Amino acid sequence: MENTQQSKIDFKDSKYATGKRKTSIAKVWLKKGSGNIIVNGKNYDDYFKRSNHIMQLLRPFEIINQPTNYDVKCNVKGGGLTGQVGAMVHGISKALLQFDAQLKPTLKKEKLTTRDSRSVERKKYGHRKARRSFQFSKR
Repeated sequence: MENTQQSKIDFKDSKYATGKRKTSIAKVWLKKGSGNIIVNGKNYDDYFKRSNHIMQLLRPFEIINQPTNYDVKCNVKGGGLTGQVGAMVHGISKALLQFDAQLKPTLKKEKLTTRDSRSVERKKYGHRKARRSFQFSKR
């Protein structure tokens, strides 16, 4: 019952940003509020179970010293949980800059406003993985 109540928070006057990481895409709506974070209709600590994911998700708010001043609604798809958290952090950081452009130096110093372009290298033929070869047998 509590979950449906949280997803009905009004996000009409919110700021929108898109975050990306690996193959994950996060659509983020951010508004002034009381610190509710909703991911795909669930509370963030129900969606992300691992403590390092939760810590990474809350990092942009801790850096600007406002951990409970914003409500976040996010739809994220693609990739795994780590990529989804990274995409959300990227989107949250971009949306925070729309509220206050003076936060840019602090968020940029922590490298949160830049898209992390690293992704999986493709597999090559004649190899077992991208760079790992098959075991060589002399005899």
